[in-house]
Amino acid sequence: MTADTATLLDGYGRMLLLRYFEEAMQRLFLRGEIHGTVHLYTGQEAVSVGVCAALEQGDQVAATYRGHGAALAKGTEPEALAAELMGRDTGACGGRAGSMNVIDLDHGLLGCFGIVGGSIATATGAALTAQREGRVVVAFFGDGAANQAYFHECLNFAQVMHLPVVFVCENNGYGEFTPMAQVTAGGDIAARAATYGMPSGKVDGNDLEAVIGAATQAVNGARAGDGPSFIEALTYRHLGHSKSDPGAYRPEGELDSWLQRDPIVLLRGRLSAQHGVEDEQLDAVERETQERINHAIEAALEAPYPDPDARPATEYAP
Repeated sequence: MTADTATLLDGYGRMLLLRYFEEAMQRLFLRGEIHGTVHLYTGQEAVSVGVCAALEQGDQVAATYRGHGAALAKGTEPEALAAELMGRDTGACGGRAGSMNVIDLDHGLLGCFGIVGGSIATATGAALTAQREGRVVVAFFGDGAANQAYFHECLNFAQVMHLPVVFVCENNGYGEFTPMAQVTAGGDIAARAATYGMPSGKVDGNDLEAVIGAATQAVNGARAGDGPSFIEALTYRHLGHSKSDPGAYRPEGELDSWLQRDPIVLLRGRLSAQHGVEDEQLDAVERETQERINHAIEAALEAPYPDPDARPATEYAP
């Protein structure tokens, strides 16, 4: 399946939104505006943008602790997400969830989960309701989560129950600081899903058009009643596991080779060379997206912190 120019141009803007948002979060973290830690999504934008391009408004997603990309791709406003990360009252969860636990049900985000693989069980459970209501649910998770026991329990359950869920493994090659090859027997995650009898395959996770094609087929099948399917998207995070990790364990040259396949650079080249989109139009998309992020950050920084007395029922006191 090939995507048309309008779809790819829209995806270009959405991928830039994710990239600029993460760059802004990195700066804000270093300034002390964000506490704790954050797990940035830089480099993996084509996966969540491509998958969410195949979804309808009522569909739902469950994401990982590296979930800013999925949130923005599904429709969470950058103002609300930025404010949430900075603990402000206008955040998606009133400033109480922070980076790893964001929920935005208005836009179909069931949650970002700090527990490795938590999104798998959540999406599988949500698919029980979605099955009755004609919706589709997507579980985003990393390659490390494929070694959790409930990965197998959920895939088995989803297949037995014929649930409308799409499992999307974002294989960036590392489980925190450990190369996937050192901890994953067999080395083929998609093949594990195939043993449960569901459609399963690998896709270039840095190629937006390829991701859209794979996701569209999976989502259409789920919506038609064909049950679950599995996509292993091969990609790479440009930064360390979290803000406390410089990524020094990566072999020399590995990052540089992946930067040559930056999904945003690849798509811009394709739009220009194969779809005839002028540089001026692409530059305008970049400029407008950056301005949107700048406004979102300014609004979040000006927002007040939550007042514990205003909503005591939402506060936890040990």
